[in-house]
Amino acid sequence: MSIADHFIMELEQESGTTRNVLTRVPADKLAWKPHTKSMHLGQLAHHIATLPGGIAQMATLDGMDMSQFTSPPPPDTLDAILAEFDAGVAQAKQVIGSFDDAKMAGMWTLSMGDKVLLTVPRAGLLRTILFNHLYHHRGQLTVYLRELDVPVPSVYGPSADENPFA
Repeated sequence: MSIADHFIMELEQESGTTRNVLTRVPADKLAWKPHTKSMHLGQLAHHIATLPGGIAQMATLDGMDMSQFTSPPPPDTLDAILAEFDAGVAQAKQVIGSFDDAKMAGMWTLSMGDKVLLTVPRAGLLRTILFNHLYHHRGQLTVYLRELDVPVPSVYGPSADENPFA
């Protein structure tokens, strides 16, 4: 089994859970944020939605200069955020599926202008910036949901609101 196959299996498994968390976002609270230093709920949900496709697309390159990166404004509706997530997951599966093990082992560099921030094998980019980064923000989103008194779905086991084992 190739490295890409492993990543695609994980993406398929985790994307269902991530989509389930995203569906709990209250559409009328997209402008809410828990703290002045925090992202708005809609910004966080949009960031999560765009990670799979965006990072997979970045992985097709040999690197990324963050000084050239601009983030699009988040959509105004939860339906648009969910559609973006679904499209991004499909794009990520296609892109990752096109990588052989040699491409996965190829080096990828993140920079800020002339300053190199990170150089990793492409597989490392996908592991850390796509998957781990996505899981971090998905966990953050569950905290936002709890603060808004929205039932938190099960992620890796029971939550206080949902027990898949019961």
